[in-house]
Amino acid sequence: MELRQLVYFTEVAKREHVSEAAEALHVAQSAVSRQIANLEDELGVKLFEREGRNVKLTPIGRHFLQHIESALKAIDYAKQQIEEYLDPERGTIKIGFPTSLASYTMPMVISTFKQQHPHISFHLRQGSYKFLIEAVKKREIDLAFLGPVPTEEKGIQGDILFTESFAALIPTDHPLNQKRSIALSELRHEPFVMFPEGFILRKIVEDACKQAGFSPIISSEGEDLDAIKGLVSAGIGVTLLPESTFYETTPRYTVKVPIELPLVRRNVGIILPKYELAPSVNVFYQFVKQFFTMLDRYQ
Repeated sequence: MELRQLVYFTEVAKREHVSEAAEALHVAQSAVSRQIANLEDELGVKLFEREGRNVKLTPIGRHFLQHIESALKAIDYAKQQIEEYLDPERGTIKIGFPTSLASYTMPMVISTFKQQHPHISFHLRQGSYKFLIEAVKKREIDLAFLGPVPTEEKGIQGDILFTESFAALIPTDHPLNQKRSIALSELRHEPFVMFPEGFILRKIVEDACKQAGFSPIISSEGEDLDAIKGLVSAGIGVTLLPESTFYETTPRYTVKVPIELPLVRRNVGIILPKYELAPSVNVFYQFVKQFFTMLDRYQ
């Protein structure tokens, strides 16, 4: 079994078309067909079945693909480590982050890091809480920023970088808009704008409302911060958001009001797999820990 055969097999499986795979690989279609046939002969099974001009994976082919994708990722990671050991300052780091850290925390960290390490590059991936955890486990990304940091996930480790409070965001014409702070229970009869079910920020808000003695009335949902802030600006409802999402500015036609009871907080940190990091990834990881230690010291 040759590496070339596995690469050809994966490309055909992805495109479900031999000629398109050959074009993407910059080789002749006959070469791809021959290598797939050789692979099937060696394994003693059919990996593909024809459907007109297309091909589809057989059940055993789908099972084989899962293992081959993991093997190819491991090979790519090994090559990356060798390249970075030769020059850690020219590596590439794959980082994941949620929408709540996109506007302030991530730009601040990466821009400061790039000043010290200008030749290290980044591939950035935004995603949901569960997606980012799984992506780190599967080595699809090197590390991820998350809030809160998971504590019971196998195969990953986490470091808390800082803790932040949540504040209420309400329309400017709301009766509570002049208050310096509020108890969360004062919003019990208000319509809430929330992230969809399954988002970690929604769970934090729902748990806080439960602690305050009520279940929120959910009038609308939005999948990103801009959508949620926009709905509040339009007077659709109120919401709770982490303080870091207000660092740039409070949206027009809204007012941010601190919550004094109960204290709604989350920790924010970084997660990474429990194996040896590539050199450039380790450089970034050590920088992040030191950066937030210094930031906390001067605040």
